[in-house]
Amino acid sequence: MATDKEPTVIKKYANRRLYHTGTSSYVTLEDLAGLVRGGEDFVVYDAKSGEDITRPVLAQIIFDEESKDGQNLLPIAFLRQLIRFYGDSMQALVPRYLEFSMDSLTKDQGQFREQMTKAFAGGPLGSGAMDAIQAQTRANMAIFTEAFRVFNPFAAAAAAKAQEDSAAAGAAKGDDLGELKRELGEMRDRLDKLAKTK
Repeated sequence: MATDKEPTVIKKYANRRLYHTGTSSYVTLEDLAGLVRGGEDFVVYDAKSGEDITRPVLAQIIFDEESKDGQNLLPIAFLRQLIRFYGDSMQALVPRYLEFSMDSLTKDQGQFREQMTKAFAGGPLGSGAMDAIQAQTRANMAIFTEAFRVFNPFAAAAAAKAQEDSAAAGAAKGDDLGELKRELGEMRDRLDKLAKTK
């Protein structure tokens, strides 16, 4: 979330403590995560060298969040692929691609939440929920493909082929869709039971 306001300066000392210069108090990584969620920008400097260490501090926050039970946001396959990009010729394109993709996802999250609310409202899980998920997945895939084409025009043909292969694989994975429907149905039943007990 970009703002015109200057980012808050956080200083990290040798004892690993983080000092918030705006409030003149020590903060934790959890406090910094709260600032990010609240939309407040900050930069972190090593107090001794003056080096900007914002990136590793943000990465540490993500690592801590991923370590919490039930907080996993990054799929293992994604993490492995990300590691493979280090040192690869595509490495320079990955940050811009991810930034573009996350920006698109952030812009679309309100619409997606609204679709899911409508799909789950009024009774048992039906085809409306699956239609909403599939529609959002198709929209995201189109955005990702376009972003990839913009950053790497030579890969447009490869991306189109990958999309065709993905569609063919999707047809073969009807069982996975059935399993997802079953799990969503069970989750809906549990939520209904919880609502009735309250």
